[in-house]
Amino acid sequence: MTSGLGPGRVAGIAVRSAKKGPMRELSRATAKANGGLVEDIRVSPRRGLTLLSLEQWRETLAELNTELPWHTRRANLLIEGLWLPDCIGRRLAVGEVWLDILGETKPCELMNEYHPGLEQALRPGVRAGVHGRVVRGGEIAVGASVEAAPEEPLEDGRGR
Repeated sequence: MTSGLGPGRVAGIAVRSAKKGPMRELSRATAKANGGLVEDIRVSPRRGLTLLSLEQWRETLAELNTELPWHTRRANLLIEGLWLPDCIGRRLAVGEVWLDILGETKPCELMNEYHPGLEQALRPGVRAGVHGRVVRGGEIAVGASVEAAPEEPLEDGRGR
């Protein structure tokens, strides 16, 4: 896994059918500025997209000695080759999309409904992923690059 801001790549895309409903995987999606994925349920602009590290997900599953689909975590994007903790407070280019990474996504008790101990296993090291605000919409496809966008880092981590 690359330390720092990339490059990485989009390894998966998923959207929710309802607030606690099943996830559906897509090969491509459209993100809208100050929103989320067009195909997903309505979200807060500050949490427009959620990202999960493929490497950290594998680490979590190994710790739990289980196999679960990555979207069990209910993230929109599975990212390979990028150290997500270093992305907090930065702007990322995800395909055509610019995303201000505003914070860590905290795991909730719903994770334990999917697998006992999953919530706790996702707590250390930003394993549950990060979330951010879409500042420039566009297309995202599986295989798209993920790297620092050509903008300065956020000064306060709260967005522009």
